Amino acid sequence: MAVPIKLRNNTSPVRTDSATRGSYVLLMSLTEERTVTVGGLGLICFSHGHYAYVGSALGGFRSRLNRHLRSEKKPHWHIDYLLEKAVLDAIITGETREKTECAIARELDQRLDSVPGFGASDCRCRSHLFFGAGDTRTTVVSAFEGIGLEPRLKYVRGQC
Repeated sequence: MAVPIKLRNNTSPVRTDSATRGSYVLLMSLTEERTVTVGGLGLICFSHGHYAYVGSALGGFRSRLNRHLRSEKKPHWHIDYLLEKAVLDAIITGETREKTECAIARELDQRLDSVPGFGASDCRCRSHLFFGAGDTRTTVVSAFEGIGLEPRLKYVRGQC
């Protein structure tokens, strides 16, 4: 497995079979309010607190998740801009060959506040980024279970 040259926050790469695929949620935090220019969305003011971003890796978790862990990359997706400012605390995955990203986003939209349009430019979802004042991990696990996926913790900041 290729290890990213420089990882965020002294993190370790995600080690998984390259064929393992599905949907994932990045759990992030901001310790203070930040205004970030997010690609075509423009300036967004993010409150301090906890964020959950829903994505898919139907081509495989390893390369997608390790890309999110790298600090040096050219921004491509909306989440790349937020990750330049936020701390990536954990990654939860759900293995599937089906496109379940929007189903997870709909579950989270019922439980958390959303950032309108974020990460949802190629679907009809209100957002793929959600906000909570407290830890969102339990809510994310419930969202995976709510659509019949087994949530797996693939990464926790500071743990190998």
